[in-house]
Amino acid sequence: MLTYILDPGGRTPLYEQLYRLIRRDIMSGALRGGERLPSARQLAAHLEISRITVDTAYSQLLAEGYVTSAPRRGYFVQEALAMPQRAAAAHPIQPPQPPKRQPYRFDFKTNIVDTDCFPFSTWAKLSRAVLTDYADRLLQESAPQGEAELREAIRDYLLEFRGLEVSANQVIVGAGSEYLLHLLIRLLGCERPYALENPGYRKLYQIFEANGASVRPVGLDGQGLCAGQLGDAGAVYLTPSHHFPTGVVMPVPRRMQLLAWAAEQPGRYLIEDDYDSEFRFSSRPMPALKELDRLDRVIYLNTFAKSLAPSLRIGYMVLPGPLMARFQEQFSLYSSSVPAFEQHTLARFMNSGAFERHISRSRNVYKGRLDALLGALRESPLAACTEVRGAEAGLHILLRVKNGLSEDELVRYAAAKGVRVYGLSAYYAPGSSPERATVILGYAGIDSSRFREAVALLSAAWL
Repeated sequence: MLTYILDPGGRTPLYEQLYRLIRRDIMSGALRGGERLPSARQLAAHLEISRITVDTAYSQLLAEGYVTSAPRRGYFVQEALAMPQRAAAAHPIQPPQPPKRQPYRFDFKTNIVDTDCFPFSTWAKLSRAVLTDYADRLLQESAPQGEAELREAIRDYLLEFRGLEVSANQVIVGAGSEYLLHLLIRLLGCERPYALENPGYRKLYQIFEANGASVRPVGLDGQGLCAGQLGDAGAVYLTPSHHFPTGVVMPVPRRMQLLAWAAEQPGRYLIEDDYDSEFRFSSRPMPALKELDRLDRVIYLNTFAKSLAPSLRIGYMVLPGPLMARFQEQFSLYSSSVPAFEQHTLARFMNSGAFERHISRSRNVYKGRLDALLGALRESPLAACTEVRGAEAGLHILLRVKNGLSEDELVRYAAAKGVRVYGLSAYYAPGSSPERATVILGYAGIDSSRFREAVALLSAAWL
């Protein structure tokens, strides 16, 4: 006789408790195929529950195919339903453990923004308005390219602040630059190598290689990526307005040289990542490479990770005509990877002028932090043995240190004093490295009042 412990006071009805217990025994093999179940009357009496409860549980098992029934004979376990028992895993799967992080008093990381700058009240107000105005439309699939309202807002922003005349129909909205690059590689194919800046964003190499593409590191000089090293590459990924991580700004002659290279053969493209273009402090932002493009060979890429917040996960790209047609052919079956709610909220944020005000306010905050960091460096003993690079734009600087220590020693000695800095060599392709020991100092996440203390600790570590 089947013996189960049921909970009459539980939230799950008794019939469902009984159904689940019998099903468990069938699937585990405790009840074998062809075995006859007790009659409803017998089981009800044994478990001290009503016959209706047993009948209901049996009916559910019958409806789902776990048992069969025969007139005047009862219910029988369906044949061949028991699942093989899982062998004990040689290496049990453990939940991922967060990496152990050394506690630092100061962390000069680059992938951070000041959350105090984010206009939470404005964003919340616009979010509520979007919920009210769009209601059930937010629950429907979003167009593959993204919501028209956001694409039009991006088009207007690019015209006003980057001087780009593009159509909203060329704009693709996606969940960050990594996702957009995945789409782009599928559009361009992997027949020819992709040229990447060296040094550069190391994650790019992983993204391209994970998508089956071969990559070619191309060195930089004082004007940016060296066009003479491109060889048979089919596309070039570059950050001409503010190279990461060196901060080099590519002058117009080098840009024209790259555009000429792209025009030499059909199917060549330049992928322009307009990284950190919003944060330039010493002059007006450099015009985008796309603005000089007359042959439709530049793919423009940008995100809101630095201008708003990394967690927002909204980026966009502007595709040339031939690639746009290819996108519509290949990806028309997919919906946008960004929720419609967030797209409409961001569109209203941009159209209301709040985005422009936020950028202006953030630029002032970061300019104050940059000045505080540079001032602390000038007034410290480090001034005699360091050289600052890349302070004209972006949210980090390069610090060349000429005191005889290697880059690895600079990083380790700083960590021993509770300060985390990042070596420039980590951004180089294997087999190459910077000529001098250089560290990267991202300053966006540190308050201006604390830089003197941080620099004093670096002086104690390095001198």
